Amino acid sequence: MWFKAIFGPTLYRIYQLGSEPSHVYEPNIAENFADSVIKWIKICCSISYWTSPLLLTFLYRRGTFTAPGLVSLGNYGIGLGILVIVAVFVRAFGRLMNQEYRSFIQVLTNAQSNFTSNAKSQLGRYDFDFSAWPVDFDARTYLSGIPLQSRSSDNTVGAVNRLTSLPMSVLSYICVHTFGRRMLYPGALSIIQALVATSLGDGREKLVEQFRGTRAKVHTVDGNDIDTMFVDRRKEPASENGRFLVICSEGNAGYYEVGCMSTPLDAGYSVLGWNHPGFWGSTGIPVPSQEQNAIDAVMQYAIHRLDFKPESIILFAWSIGGYAATWAAMTYVDVRHVILDATFDDIEPLAVARMPVSWRTLVEKTVKTHLNLNNAEQLLRYPGPVLLIRRARDEMITTIDPSVISSNRGNVLLMKLLKHRYPCLVDEGTVIALREWLSFDKPGQTAVWQKYNVRDDWCSAIFKSYYDVNTTTCYPSRIGEGLSLSEKNQLTLFLASKYMEEFESTHCSPLPSLFFHDPWRE
Repeated sequence: MWFKAIFGPTLYRIYQLGSEPSHVYEPNIAENFADSVIKWIKICCSISYWTSPLLLTFLYRRGTFTAPGLVSLGNYGIGLGILVIVAVFVRAFGRLMNQEYRSFIQVLTNAQSNFTSNAKSQLGRYDFDFSAWPVDFDARTYLSGIPLQSRSSDNTVGAVNRLTSLPMSVLSYICVHTFGRRMLYPGALSIIQALVATSLGDGREKLVEQFRGTRAKVHTVDGNDIDTMFVDRRKEPASENGRFLVICSEGNAGYYEVGCMSTPLDAGYSVLGWNHPGFWGSTGIPVPSQEQNAIDAVMQYAIHRLDFKPESIILFAWSIGGYAATWAAMTYVDVRHVILDATFDDIEPLAVARMPVSWRTLVEKTVKTHLNLNNAEQLLRYPGPVLLIRRARDEMITTIDPSVISSNRGNVLLMKLLKHRYPCLVDEGTVIALREWLSFDKPGQTAVWQKYNVRDDWCSAIFKSYYDVNTTTCYPSRIGEGLSLSEKNQLTLFLASKYMEEFESTHCSPLPSLFFHDPWRE
């Protein structure tokens, strides 16, 4: 029992059981104090790693890397190690004195030795450090058969160029693995997770008790474990949308516990949420390859374990979650449709806009090589219905400021999508009207419609007549051939209004469920 108390997971709360209400687990003084010491040591180590370039420079200037300095540094390390060991044993003693923890560790031990449905039901009563949760689904058993997309731009570079660019490549690697990806995905930082831990616990409690959610650990092909939460509405007669599953991909500081799951839940759908690699219960780091493997595993879990066909799956993403959603869309092209809220076409322009001008070359190199989140490139490979939600006062995905709505990168995502799907309509002539329409909020867009005399009924009739002849929706479409510039302008603005809706809000406000509806279908 001592061994289990030493290496056992942290217990957060016990969910409702019969007449016994849900309550937060209350550690005794010994466990609480020791756990706080261990937690803050972990946070300090994380901050030290994140700021390692600055920290190493500071230590070097202080003469720490001399012989006496290294001895002093070693003494500090030994002292810290002793502190950790003492704290671990004090915590174990406190746990052994707590009846609730002893009961929990017995349930966990049984589940780890034989993870039956009954054992999972018993374990589901507890909210604890997810690293100890047994694996529910291993994606290695069900491979998609589609190779992961390479995002490196250096494969075609000659040997001489590689050699000359080596210093920049080394600097780029250092930047991305110290502060770069942490700036891009702050939700993976220990200090951020410590700050929001209570809110996340409350969110899980709501999902489990109010929505009867089921938590599961999904193992990816690259060895990560993904924390998921599934709410099943298929057996609820009052929920017509329950037969469809919405897979939610969160933002760069979002978690399923407090993220965009609430929107499809309010609309009555079955919902599957998951956390990015490195976010709360998920392991790994949030880089493109691991993001791809994570969403691939989640899709396999939804299809093979939860028994949803791709045609019944909706991909919904907020902000940077658009990368995982668009990758899933181009990989599983039969999904019902895709809804992207407050997302962008490519991360590079946003990264460049937020860094010093003198860093431009380094930022471009780093993004293209290590963090190339090119949502537009992936979305163009998906042939199904798409709905884009643009935030009118979005402060995150604009390259100038929120008041300049024309700098919203969601605009570029829409233009790229329409140009790809309707090349005979969206061309050099009509893109002028499209850019003008995208430069305004709703009232201004209405004026642009009036300026170009857009007739909704005429546009709908044109598409109907086209698809009466061309019964299969196939892209690129030839609609628009032989039309005048005035007619093409009307159809282009008509399409823009069907593919994109505007939400009068900033980046982080929850999306109301009224925006969550089927996209326009031709």
